[in-house]
Amino acid sequence: MNLKQSKNRLESFSDAIFAFAATLVVVSLDVPDNFELLKENLSSFMSFAISFFALIWIWIIHNNFFRRLKTIDNWILAMNMILLFVILFFVYPLKFLTNLSFGKGIIKSADDLSLLFQLYGLGFVLIFSCFALMYYHTSKKEYLCEKQKTMSYYSGHFLIYALVGILSIVIANLQFGIRFGSPGFIYALIGPLAWWHGKKYGKNLGH
Repeated sequence: MNLKQSKNRLESFSDAIFAFAATLVVVSLDVPDNFELLKENLSSFMSFAISFFALIWIWIIHNNFFRRLKTIDNWILAMNMILLFVILFFVYPLKFLTNLSFGKGIIKSADDLSLLFQLYGLGFVLIFSCFALMYYHTSKKEYLCEKQKTMSYYSGHFLIYALVGILSIVIANLQFGIRFGSPGFIYALIGPLAWWHGKKYGKNLGH
């Protein structure tokens, strides 16, 4: 089997899934037939933009992983497929949450808001757990990558993302400050924790 060709095909397939996910983000945006409707739809466009760039951010992380990878094995193939499946699920709570932030969504109770944050958190945790596991796997296999220390660093880096997501789910489940959006604000912890992790490794690596 041509491993280089196999890696390229997997990247092409992954890009197609990301493109489909981007389509799911924008699919409900209708072209208005008058200027008044255009003004009303501006808030929907803003929520689309945020969702779209969040998806692009995940694509960049995915692209950087494969850029650091020399070849793939069956474990990487399986984890990547799980990751792509989760991304398609993640689009829906992501888009609804951004719509809600701009007053376009309807939440009837604190229980519903709690569930929304938990669904978003679940997708977030699964995505970055996949990244952490793929980096961890490659850090243990010399033939898969050139810089094992770098792969080990990113494994811990994305594990932080997943752990913060779990904390958000717990807060949402307990409904602690749910009406003020505390499960969402907790993601701000990622910045200082990632900085601390980078300093622990003696360097701060970019995405």
